Amino acid sequence: MKLLKKIKPIFFAGLMSMTFFAQAEEKQCLTIHIPQESPVAFKQAINIANNLPKQLGEGVVDVEILAQGPGLKLLTKGSPETDRISSLIEQGKSTMDGGTKFKACAATIAGIKKRTGKEPVLIDGVEITYPGAVARVLENHKRGCAYIRI
Repeated sequence: MKLLKKIKPIFFAGLMSMTFFAQAEEKQCLTIHIPQESPVAFKQAINIANNLPKQLGEGVVDVEILAQGPGLKLLTKGSPETDRISSLIEQGKSTMDGGTKFKACAATIAGIKKRTGKEPVLIDGVEITYPGAVARVLENHKRGCAYIRI
């Protein structure tokens, strides 16, 4: 009985570590949704996209930053995070898994164009998601992606 009490915690710790490593080896995905204009939120989203692959391993996680509404300013030229976004996009071009993806809401772009008469200028490499951000969140959810709203 005493031996069982000693082995039990060791067995449990071993099982937990095996589960963690098995999960880390499976390809995972994360959607970071930014619906508001906030420099703090922008910086936080970019930090997550930059650090998560370093923490879990390159090619283990796909990160998609999805901007809509006032949050679209993150992905437009002149954004305070333009250099970091451009850098992540360039890194993605040189990796097999494509790195971090940046997507702009088509519905938001259409609304801006209707209101101002012109489309916002996106940072090079940012993709437009159709029909819009919420539909993309649902698509990613179906694929099993984790979701963070910042």
